[in-house]
Amino acid sequence: MDTTVLTYQIANDPSPVRAARELLRDAYEADAQAFRNGADVRDLVKSRADTVDRVLRTIWNRYDFASSPDIALLAVGGYGRGELHPHSDIDLLILTRDGIAESWHDDLGAFVTLLWDLKLDIGHSVRSLDESRQAARDDVTVLTNLLETRMIAGPEELRTELTRMVYSDEVCSDRSYFIAKREEQLARHRKYSNTDYNLEPNLKGAPGGLRDIQNIGWITKRHFGLDSIADLTRFSILTQEEHDILLKGETFLWRLRYGLQLIADRNENRLLFDHQRALADMLGYRDKGRKLGVEQMMQVYYRTVLALSELTDVILQYYDEAILQQDQEAKIQPLNRRFRIRDQYIEAINTQVFAYAPYAIMEIFLLMAQHPSIKGIRASTIRALRAHRHLIDDQFRNDLAVTSLFMELVKTPHPLDETLAHMKKYNVLGRYLPEFGQIIGQMQYDLFHIYTVDTHTLRVIRNMVRMNHPESRTEFPLASRLVHQLPKPELLYLAGLYHDVAKGRGGDHSELGAEDAEAFCQRHHLSERDTQLIAWLVENHLLMSMTAQRKDISDPDIINEFARAVPSQVHLDYLYVLTVCDISATNPKLWNTWRASLLRQLYVETKRALRRGTETPFNREEWVRATQAEARGILNAQGVTDEQIDRIWDTLDEEYFLQDSTVDIAWQTAAIIRHGDDPKPLVLIRDTRGGPTDGYSHIVIYVKDRVALFAATTAILEQLNLNIVDARISVASKGPWSISSYVVLDDQDQPLGKDPARKERVRQRLEEELADPDNYPEIIQRRTPRRLKHFSFPTEITLSNDTYNQRTVIEVITPDRPGLLARVGQVLLDHRVRLTNAKIATLGERVEDAFFVTDEHGWPIRDPEVCQALQEDLRIMLDNIH
Repeated sequence: MDTTVLTYQIANDPSPVRAARELLRDAYEADAQAFRNGADVRDLVKSRADTVDRVLRTIWNRYDFASSPDIALLAVGGYGRGELHPHSDIDLLILTRDGIAESWHDDLGAFVTLLWDLKLDIGHSVRSLDESRQAARDDVTVLTNLLETRMIAGPEELRTELTRMVYSDEVCSDRSYFIAKREEQLARHRKYSNTDYNLEPNLKGAPGGLRDIQNIGWITKRHFGLDSIADLTRFSILTQEEHDILLKGETFLWRLRYGLQLIADRNENRLLFDHQRALADMLGYRDKGRKLGVEQMMQVYYRTVLALSELTDVILQYYDEAILQQDQEAKIQPLNRRFRIRDQYIEAINTQVFAYAPYAIMEIFLLMAQHPSIKGIRASTIRALRAHRHLIDDQFRNDLAVTSLFMELVKTPHPLDETLAHMKKYNVLGRYLPEFGQIIGQMQYDLFHIYTVDTHTLRVIRNMVRMNHPESRTEFPLASRLVHQLPKPELLYLAGLYHDVAKGRGGDHSELGAEDAEAFCQRHHLSERDTQLIAWLVENHLLMSMTAQRKDISDPDIINEFARAVPSQVHLDYLYVLTVCDISATNPKLWNTWRASLLRQLYVETKRALRRGTETPFNREEWVRATQAEARGILNAQGVTDEQIDRIWDTLDEEYFLQDSTVDIAWQTAAIIRHGDDPKPLVLIRDTRGGPTDGYSHIVIYVKDRVALFAATTAILEQLNLNIVDARISVASKGPWSISSYVVLDDQDQPLGKDPARKERVRQRLEEELADPDNYPEIIQRRTPRRLKHFSFPTEITLSNDTYNQRTVIEVITPDRPGLLARVGQVLLDHRVRLTNAKIATLGERVEDAFFVTDEHGWPIRDPEVCQALQEDLRIMLDNIH
């Protein structure tokens, strides 16, 4: 319908809601289509505000109070700036001169009710001038809203009077307002971990986001009384280049936000994975080679907010000087002929210093590292730095003075990660190390890595630095001890800086990164020995974590194989610390006592192997005999006879004695002896203290072996909402029994001992369900609905044969989803494959599991057609879990 007709109906029909909704809907759809067709988002944001203005003004004018000189309808907040995204909040103030007249009550109630009926996200308040003054005085958020008002209907003089009041020192001084908004921004940044590089960023609230731009606008309005940030150029606060960066950055963020709200169909500011691909497609980002369109869009986002963060630093620092320090005498501390400290900020004595001494670009960051009292770089020096960054070229990178300064920076004891973050923020690090510049803002489209590659790298270095702090002794006891033994900590930092630098280039990033690291070392004149160590660490930075998480590290042959790949004890120490720092910087959920214990166990056993010499590996038979002797001693001390022990142990193969601690073997053996010939399943559950399973629950099941046992057991545990972190299956070589061992946590990542009643329910459920093998098929098919993860990528399945242990290894990499292990068990059952061991490694939202299996006769699976069918069925099953 024609908008003129709709506007008439809104103004005159007794029930104008239908016409108003139709006008709003038509305008929304027209603007949405225009956005998809590439229209300027600034025009569309204004268009939306204009449409809402028109509807509200028309409705307001239906009532008698609209003609009064003592009441007005004002837009405030973002709507007051004339900015409305598709589902933005519409903030209104009904402003009266002295209060609400008695004759207005009913009509105002009807007006507000009608607005609710329109289904708009309207927030409103009704205040007199005096009430507005008091509210602004009491709450800086209200004051901020009232700094941005726009008349929709009513006398302009009311808005003018309100503006005069809220801009007065009587309500809030310039100084107080600046301090409040600065503290508010710092608190908001802390909420987002002071990083703008989260993989699901908040476009509005995260550092470098729209709220930071708005914050500058609010402080500017309060200080200068300006209506637009564009006016900053008049006061020489911004250069034209800086103004262009600010405007371009805001426009880009607006496009993201506008498209995001269209896709989400709600007021959404979080750039969730659910929406990123669709938004990238809507904005025209297409896959190019190995780089996804969504990765291209997100890299532009990260680089945009990085530039905005740099710029907002400059502006806020200007206001700090202009507002807080205008009447204070500057405290100046000379540093050298080029730099000094002014009020805790470093500044160049001459803004042309970078032109005649380019090495000063590196020197300024070294001085910051050497003087912890420095809070940052002064705004004028940031601008000078930006004006001379083009001098960072190959000649600069190979200048001995520059390379010496950088190495001194790395060696200086201080929070190196913070200095490197400053260098990145001011676009120095990415220019000095172009290989690092390529990964700035580079996301990895999975939920295993929750940070961009560059942010992850700096967090790795942060973890390395913090290993020297006393608090790390609790969380990282071994690594914090080893870091003090490393001959040259700077080599560890450089390995951390380069370990992921080749991500996204194609090929093996570890090998390519090692080449880059070697070139860096040669350019910085490191010794051949140090160069080889750094390159080896970069090339092998995944070796320890992959061995601990995907191989059976209780097997002496695995330990010896790993030890042969480690040149020396020094290499092992560096690699262990690097691995711990890498894992704990990838995803906060990854580092736990289980993963820590696996790495610690691998480190300790490898250290023994290196001391013993890899040419004389520990003998498996000796290992088994030593384990049995120790466990037998524990059992004998409890009154268990050798005859009772041997009756059980003689049925088990040596694999059983390679896997568990002697205490666990003694505990299980004693329980089996007490169980006797009872045909019912034996289920043992206890929380563990010390060793690899510290802080977890250990479930041991002794029952007659069935091909479907693993599938049924994992299905039951899944239905009980238990998360399996390790599984081991030992089938008796002489007899019908099997010992299944599971390490679990509940759905709150707690051991079962936290809830004794639940622990008993789990035990009873397992006993009852596993007692009837005929019921296993029904158990396996039963599903308990649990929340599925949104993130997805294709399952990867690889099969290989372990000829020494006579078994087949199935490696599964797939998204973590409820019911996953039970589905794997079902496929193994369908193929008559027997599971002998499993390594469960859930890495964030990503699963990397290894299953050690044999055919039904106990031999590796050698038939290529059988292997291919098993591989394909696993892939189909796991990629179709819904």
